[in-house]
Amino acid sequence: MPEIQVGIIMGSDSDLPIMQKCADALDEFGIGWEMVISSAHRHPEKTARYARGAADAGLKVIIAGAGGAAHLPGVIASMTLLPVIGVPIAIEPLGGVDSLYSIVQMPQGIPVATVAINGAYNAGLLAVHIMAAHDEKMRNRLNIYRQKLAAKVEEKDCALRDQLGRCKRPEPGDQ
Repeated sequence: MPEIQVGIIMGSDSDLPIMQKCADALDEFGIGWEMVISSAHRHPEKTARYARGAADAGLKVIIAGAGGAAHLPGVIASMTLLPVIGVPIAIEPLGGVDSLYSIVQMPQGIPVATVAINGAYNAGLLAVHIMAAHDEKMRNRLNIYRQKLAAKVEEKDCALRDQLGRCKRPEPGDQ
């Protein structure tokens, strides 16, 4: 089992279907993670303990998902020097716009990186990118990942062109 390097924290178990996507992205790169439920409003002491102890516990990045007022990422960022990535969770009645605004509008001096509403998979990838800044093997894995993304686009483009009768397949040895 890989060393835990990323903390995934959410305000409620109802956020799990979205936040699981962070773990999926991290798993793809072999990065260990832990998942915790806490609340900036309903259990601020637990949230503070988690944020203040995260670096000593060996974490490198924290991903925090929250809906509604969505203070969790900002509160955590105010209590740690680790990078914090906020995931706005869509809930009714505002569909996540309230969460997005709450997370992205941090005051100067306390940054929180923010991904799209329900963009938890990209939050996991952003954590990978942050850790890859100091890890050549991880950068190489990211490069391979990006090449696979590009290859999928080419496959889909060629399939479309085949459907339209206009695909020129590359000859062996072409690049």
